[in-house]
Amino acid sequence: QLVESGGGLVQPGESLRLSCAASGFSFEYFDIAWFRQAPGKEREGVSCITDSGGTTYYVDSEEGRFTISRDNAKNTAYLQINSLKPEDTAVYYCAAPCNGLGWWGQGTQVTVSS
Repeated sequence: QLVESGGGLVQPGESLRLSCAASGFSFEYFDIAWFRQAPGKEREGVSCITDSGGTTYYVDSEEGRFTISRDNAKNTAYLQINSLKPEDTAVYYCAAPCNGLGWWGQGTQVTVSS
């Protein structure tokens, strides 16, 4: 299973680091993705990291503010989000593998508001 944490209510311009803790499967052999779903919108992929962590991918609009990483020794992936904007408000999910056809977490709410 996957369990996200680290969301919360933050002000515009602040940063957050989301965590995705894995258990029950061989985490180190799977690429990991972060998705988000904003109110009234479809779920969208945000970022993906390969199993070794050697390659990362980002949706064009967020490259630069988002940083995906992983620690295979801790079975955990991370998504660092800087300079948060109100439009980043969404439920953030992690998934393995990146195509979304395997495990999903329950999501963590990120709300950006002044």
